[in-house]
Amino acid sequence: MNALENKIGYKFKNRALLEKALTHSSYVNGKQNSNERLEFLGDSVLSLVVSQHLFSQLDVPEGMLTKIRAKLVCEDSLFSFANRISLGEYIKLGKGEVATGGRSRKSILADAFEALIAAIFLDGGLESARSFIIGFIPPNDTLKSNKLTFGDFKTSLQEVIQKNPEEHIEYRIVNETGAAHCRTFTANVLLNGQVIGKGSGRSKKEAEMEAAKEALSLMGYETD
Repeated sequence: MNALENKIGYKFKNRALLEKALTHSSYVNGKQNSNERLEFLGDSVLSLVVSQHLFSQLDVPEGMLTKIRAKLVCEDSLFSFANRISLGEYIKLGKGEVATGGRSRKSILADAFEALIAAIFLDGGLESARSFIIGFIPPNDTLKSNKLTFGDFKTSLQEVIQKNPEEHIEYRIVNETGAAHCRTFTANVLLNGQVIGKGSGRSKKEAEMEAAKEALSLMGYETD
């Protein structure tokens, strides 16, 4: 746990909060003992901090603020944020979840990230949670640019392609490897029948997301 505290730049006074934030329901008997209640609280803290930050930093219409916030707090973004601190290495999972790749599952990591926010909030207050969250928010110029992706690369690519209504985008799974409990999928994304990106992942959705990311990168959009 010391290693994770060093990564996030916060030392817990009540280490039990951190332990609970990292406990998946598959690891314990009963959801009351898991991180699900913390996840609920973390979602609200995250939304408040992001909303306040965007309101104070960006002089843009309400509709754009809403769109930017949605991209920042979506599952894809939280998954990306969780990976930055290698959160999957610290989550307590049941044996079944471990065997089926739970440490890299998007929903588990995104939920644990929200639970971690709540744990910091309860342990150190709103300002501590704010300091943690702000570290993941891109600079203002990036927030206002068309290069804002936050990990939701399929949506971003679709928005780019929709600028030309005659264009048609399609995803195809072209390969599957590995044992049944640990599959790796490879996907292509095609524009008007031509491959413009390739990607691999533990699920079909993840493979398609990686293919979209490569396509955006090749088109000159920032994806990191």
